[in-house]
Parts: sequence; C-alpha cells; structure tokens
Amino acid sequence: MAYKNWSPLWLLLALCPLLLLLRAHPPLAAPAGAAGEIPQEPKLVALTFDDGPKPRTTAKLLDGLDQRGVKATFFLIGSQAEAYPELVQRMAQSGHQIGIHTYDHVVLTDLGQADFDAQVARSRRLLTDLLGEDRFLLRPPYGAVDDGVRARAGAPIILWSIDPEDWRDRNTQREVAHIVGNVQDGDLILLHDIYPESVEAALQVIDQLHQAGYAFVTVEELFAARGVSLVDGQMYRSCPP
Repeated sequence: MAYKNWSPLWLLLALCPLLLLLRAHPPLAAPAGAAGEIPQEPKLVALTFDDGPKPRTTAKLLDGLDQRGVKATFFLIGSQAEAYPELVQRMAQSGHQIGIHTYDHVVLTDLGQADFDAQVARSRRLLTDLLGEDRFLLRPPYGAVDDGVRARAGAPIILWSIDPEDWRDRNTQREVAHIVGNVQDGDLILLHDIYPESVEAALQVIDQLHQAGYAFVTVEELFAARGVSLVDGQMYRSCPP
C-alpha cells in the first residue's frame, strides 16, 4: 500500500497501533555480562582445618561444606586418621585436600631424623595406605619451624595468614567477626574441626564471604590459580594476587 497520498493525520492514525504495541512491550535490556562488560575474577581464600578428624564435629563440617559446594584443606593428626579412616576417605571422595599435622601433634623443631620420621613419615605412610597417594602438604603444630624441619619436611610447609585463635574461648561470633573483618584475597584461614563452635563459625564465614564475592578453594588450588609452584621445605602463609 502506498502512503504518499495520505495526509499526516491519516498517517498518524495508521501508526498508532504500532506505537501502542511498542510501549506495552519495550525491547529487552541487554543481559548482565553483555559485550563491553569486564567480569571480575573472584577473590580466593583457602579454609584450612587442623587436629581432626573427630567424628561428630568433622562429619557436621563435611555436611555443611557439601551443602555449600565448598572445598577445604584438612591437616590431620595421624593417630586420629588411623582411628577414623572412614572420615579421611570421605574427605578425599568429596574433593577436599588432605595434609599432615604430625602423628601425635608434637613440636617438630629440634627433633632428630628418627623422631621426625615417627611423626611425619609415619603419618605419610598411613595416609598413603588409606588414599593411594603419597604427596601431602605439611603443617607443623603451632607453626614451629626451624632449619631441621625445612630440611626434613619432604613437602611444602603450609602456615596461615588469618588465625582467630578459636581454641582460646570457642566463641563463634568472635571468630566470625575476626575472619570476616580481616580477610583478604589469597588468605589461608586457620580453624580447628574438633570444636563445634569452630565448625559453626566456618559455615557462617563461608556464607558471609560468598556474599562478598569470595570463592573457596583448597590450598593447592589457590597456589595453582596464582601460578605458584609449591616447593618442598619452603614455607607459605598466603597467596595474594
């Protein structure tokens, strides 16, 4: 149909239905993440737990981590792992990382080779038998390290950058406030899965830091994401971007 002989009034009347339709159904807005937007990399932190496994508290923690899709790193006491092998195997099957925290939770500094092996090599053999692997990170109890520990470690030595000292008063809210108030990208957070209050603190921290844009990874994943190769006998406290 030709419109050249139509008056402006007739043309306006003919276009009114189209204008009303566009007003009722405006074009869709561009979706989030469309061209021109640069997605930000998530901030990464590693939750680490010492002194387990312990049946009731560790099992509850594993349940909470599974529900949130979070992976953590567990530095195990060898005697505890020997007593509760099913928890160790559950950790591995769920994708968590497992490390050594000595067999009896003893200070490693100033130990000779035989005593060191009784604590570290014995734990390594135990975990190897349980899990079929033999590469485990080492966390010395109390963070005590000397030249002898570095020379005998046979593994990277993992310390921490955030420690709420959950053993001190077992106060969930204080622990959460300390971690959330001090955390930075690349931190290693220290907690103990043997205390109910610490398990609850860990789950609250996960929920709050997820909302703040943090992602939780294992220690190995954290350093790999930053292109850092872990070296036997070297100490690591954090892995900032």
